[in-house]
Amino acid sequence: MPLERISPYMLSPVSTNGANAASNAYIVYNSSTGLVEWSATESAGGGGGFQGSTSGYTSGGSPGPVNTIDKFPFASNANATDVGDLTQSRYSAAGQSSSVSGYTSGGTPPTVNTIDKFPFTSNANATDVGDLTVGRYGPAGQSSSSSGYSSGGATPSVTVNTIDKFPFASNANATDVGDLTQSRYVAAGQSSSSSGYTSGGAFPFVNTIDKFPFAADANATDVGDLTATTFFAAGQSSSSSGYTSGGKTPTIINTIDKFPFASNANASDVGDLTQGRYQIAGQSSTASGYSSGGYTSVTVNTIDKFPFAANANATDVGDLSQARWGSAGQQI
Repeated sequence: MPLERISPYMLSPVSTNGANAASNAYIVYNSSTGLVEWSATESAGGGGGFQGSTSGYTSGGSPGPVNTIDKFPFASNANATDVGDLTQSRYSAAGQSSSVSGYTSGGTPPTVNTIDKFPFTSNANATDVGDLTVGRYGPAGQSSSSSGYSSGGATPSVTVNTIDKFPFASNANATDVGDLTQSRYVAAGQSSSSSGYTSGGAFPFVNTIDKFPFAADANATDVGDLTATTFFAAGQSSSSSGYTSGGKTPTIINTIDKFPFASNANASDVGDLTQGRYQIAGQSSTASGYSSGGYTSVTVNTIDKFPFAANANATDVGDLSQARWGSAGQQI
């Protein structure tokens, strides 16, 4: 049986830098052994949103572009429903998730710096809550327990290595907190409980897996390689591993790559999507990775699902409300 995250329970107020704040504790356990595998504490107002327990979201995309926010369930295999709109129709944005809200940052056209926020507790439109340090498209998205990150991307004239960070607890602009090892865009983003990862990307085409810490503002380091120079792939995260699915090499591929969080190591090919495609949105539950939408020789609405507990191929579990590519992914 896959690892699971127990619903949050409230702890007594704890002191953080002299301030009292309630926290949500999450425990991941293996039901076959009864042993706790991983746990994390998340600050109130923030989220550890790199995994969800109830729903995946796919926001924005093209052709159009569109402002649609789709939602699909993790508990059953079902189609997505349209639950709201972004403030701007755009594609090639980054997705981030707190425990209560989804975020969509950057994108095009035209190149924007907007950070949109939409609630998980109700079906509603997004609001503009801040700006990235520079308008850009194709950044990778990561989420810590308290902040969202947008790494890399491209302006109309140049690719960048910027790692931007913005808070979940308040509506505010992002700040530049570090650099990737290479300037690139359309990379995939992954998150562990302590670090953000940016894998692959272009131009030039790279297979680099970068890692940067959440606990301090610092530059990324190169910690491994994907199995191919991959860009336009989706990123997913289990409690122990990062995944990239699909993309281009520049040949369109269906590969699901997996790399460990516990050590710095290269990725391995652990399965296939149901279709080779690129410009895909990625979502993560506590048990499975999801790849939604994308482009083959046509735009598709496919929602693929693959397990974290075993290395296996993906299965088609539903459809988006619109066939589209270049969307951002979120989860709760």
